[in-house]
Amino acid sequence: MEAAATFRPHVLALDDDPSIRALLTDYLGENDMRVTAVASGRALADALAQDAADLILLDLRLPGEDGMQIMHGLRETTSVPLLLLTGVAEEADRVMGLELGADDYLTKPFSPRELLARIRALLRRSRVQATVADRIAEVRAWRFGEWELNVGLRKLRSADGRNVELTNGEFSLLTAFLSAPQRILSRDRLLELSRLHNAEVYDRSIDVQILRLRRKIEPDPARPSYIRTERGAGYVFQAEVQQVR
Repeated sequence: MEAAATFRPHVLALDDDPSIRALLTDYLGENDMRVTAVASGRALADALAQDAADLILLDLRLPGEDGMQIMHGLRETTSVPLLLLTGVAEEADRVMGLELGADDYLTKPFSPRELLARIRALLRRSRVQATVADRIAEVRAWRFGEWELNVGLRKLRSADGRNVELTNGEFSLLTAFLSAPQRILSRDRLLELSRLHNAEVYDRSIDVQILRLRRKIEPDPARPSYIRTERGAGYVFQAEVQQVR
């Protein structure tokens, strides 16, 4: 009997340097990945139109093209992991790229082994997120304490009929907590879960948004009974949660 074909993740790489494209194609190909390497934003768009990618490598410094604009367009059309390739001195590009939704970055010159490790880590995280997203999509609403969160309508309603407006970030954080009650969630994990909803939630804003969320749902925000801080570890949603499917 013929053995089943092994799944090979498709990596789409955009870099204007032919030596980098050759390195990526050869090294990642030797490590069970399928690579499409292109030299322009137009070629990237054409490649995406023909074949879905599991991860995109993107060099932001392209002659005659705006790498940030290309990345912004990608984030509007796809949620696949995005790994930036930047120069050592391009800190502003890295920061801006991460704020626009990149998942990781690597500075040039880079170690092929480190690149491979980062790609594998992002692919693992993406698979976990997809599983969680499927599970969350099956839920119509969550109930906890005196509250009900309608996922489809994105509405938070109290037992006495009061509606509370949530920002996109607050909704995504609350959904992250409700999908994993009684568990310690680190800031990194909260970021991963929040991005399932394409929310503009960044590491430095997690604490601020949790403070705002507490003011909306806690009977006494100064002594939170729902979202508890685990010092040095993250946060725990400690209420009993009921799913409505």
